[in-house]
Amino acid sequence: MPLTRFSVAPLHKVTRQLAAVAMGRSVPDLVITGARLLSTYTDRIHPDREVWLKAGRIACVKPAGTAKKHFATIAGAKFATHDAAGALLAPGLVDPHVHIESSMMTACAYAEAALFNGTTTLFCDSHEIGNVCDAEGIEWMLRDARQAPLNIFLTVPSTVPATSPKFETAGGDLTPAKIGALFDRWPEAWALGEKMDFVQVAMGDPRSHAVLAEALKRGRPVCGHIYGREFVAAGAASGITDTHESIDRDIADDFLENGLWIFLRGGNPSTPWHSLPEAIKTVSELGASPKRVCVCTDDRDADDLFLFGLDWVARQTLAAGFSKPAAWSAGSLHPATRYGLDAEIGGIAPARRADLVLLNDDLVPQSTWYGGQLVVKNRKITPLLDQALSKRYAYPKKAYATVKLPPAAKSAPLVPALPTKPVTANCIRTALPGIILFHEKVSLAPAASWAEHFAAHGLCFVSVLERHGKSGAVAHGLLKDFGLRSGAVASTVGHDAHNLIVAGTNEADMRLAVETLRELRGGVCVVDKGKVLASVALPIAGLLSDKRATVVAKETTKLKKVWAAAGCTLPYMGFNLIPLSVIPEIRITDKGLVTVPGMKQVPLFEPARA
Repeated sequence: MPLTRFSVAPLHKVTRQLAAVAMGRSVPDLVITGARLLSTYTDRIHPDREVWLKAGRIACVKPAGTAKKHFATIAGAKFATHDAAGALLAPGLVDPHVHIESSMMTACAYAEAALFNGTTTLFCDSHEIGNVCDAEGIEWMLRDARQAPLNIFLTVPSTVPATSPKFETAGGDLTPAKIGALFDRWPEAWALGEKMDFVQVAMGDPRSHAVLAEALKRGRPVCGHIYGREFVAAGAASGITDTHESIDRDIADDFLENGLWIFLRGGNPSTPWHSLPEAIKTVSELGASPKRVCVCTDDRDADDLFLFGLDWVARQTLAAGFSKPAAWSAGSLHPATRYGLDAEIGGIAPARRADLVLLNDDLVPQSTWYGGQLVVKNRKITPLLDQALSKRYAYPKKAYATVKLPPAAKSAPLVPALPTKPVTANCIRTALPGIILFHEKVSLAPAASWAEHFAAHGLCFVSVLERHGKSGAVAHGLLKDFGLRSGAVASTVGHDAHNLIVAGTNEADMRLAVETLRELRGGVCVVDKGKVLASVALPIAGLLSDKRATVVAKETTKLKKVWAAAGCTLPYMGFNLIPLSVIPEIRITDKGLVTVPGMKQVPLFEPARA
């Protein structure tokens, strides 16, 4: 049987075997002995324990040495052992909110980095591929996930497109009926994914609430995405019961008091995905209980997934005063409980899946068992996992043909015309951490060239190209404080409609960047003075590479170095958020500039103020 979630038999089929092993009547398959057991149920660490495994599940926990003594007198009783040598044994981590597509890898490839860092279960929202390829793309991802050596559950994308077609053009349109069909067709469609249109939910939009109804009438959990304390109560009243957008202490506290689980998002501190240090202050400063607090990764690129996995996020809670068991529980038992799967994963106890991690004293994973199979040993993947990773799901040809741009000869200009009269420009000002973008009005007097404006105000061009083969529209904007000194950068990962976004200091390099991504069938690139300096090809839906995780990690490491050398103040994952028209204050889509949360379109240029 392949190394997948389905390698472990359902509990109802193996209860007699497990009971026999627990009573010592039958021999376990494997005994992990000599461990300090990290109990997520009692937040304690127990010395000198061993765990007996059978059929990919835990049969019992005993004092170390019990199996050797007990079965020594039974003829023919043979079982494998693993000496933990005093290390901590903990349950595999459970990531409650992740977007696999952000890693730019397929689910099968993602498994390598996840297991390396002790993560054995994901709850994945695949709204990125849904925005490009509709429900069909989500079903591709589900097939990919089924083949992956990882427990992957789907939180069904709830907001595709993220906003009205009035504001942007997406490739997909997940109606309430399509969402209901995904729930009914796929058992791993476990919850409703983040409801990004939080303003529409609060204002009672019929479609938004029809989507909520599809989950609620089936008794499924509903995940949230809420910016602004004024929207918290309305979101909770609409059935939302978790959120990962706890960006500071006070809104995190509001979420908890309104009955929501909070997923503290941790990530590379140089990116927008590290709100944990502020949000965790609801516990460390305001005294909230951590019982409904989880940690999550949300978005990771390939190399950051290896360096800043969910284990790293769990360790960040130690700095806030969490004990080691409490820190690990926030990444294992708590997410499992939130999704009603704590009888299956999240702890070390009889009947649970044998998804286990051996840790050093700093909570750094050393070895990982997935369904009782050793897949990472001493921080190296085993031949068993290597074999599983080499047999990745093959996406259909259709998935490789989603970047549909007009022919180069018919392409619209990528930069706006130089104003000949005084104007006020509605600019997008970038600032770290990069999730929120600021609306800044800049007065522009007539100039001989754009270079004069750029030098005077710290500006560069930004344009979004519709790439789903619908309108071929191009929208122009200006970025302030983005820092790009020369050349252009571009990406087909433009959240959430995933139109092509390109920024640059001149149209020639911007055009080269666009044509490079056309040839790659999607991706991210940096160009300057007519040369491509770095690129990552993402031919699957313009979002995913079809290569192994380690290969994609090397490519993204090089890209990030070149990106930073170009002067860009936002990392490219932050750059990809510039079109995300559900986060304040101003965004640019293929339809133009949009202010949030007011959801008003504004022109690039307005008449100069008197």
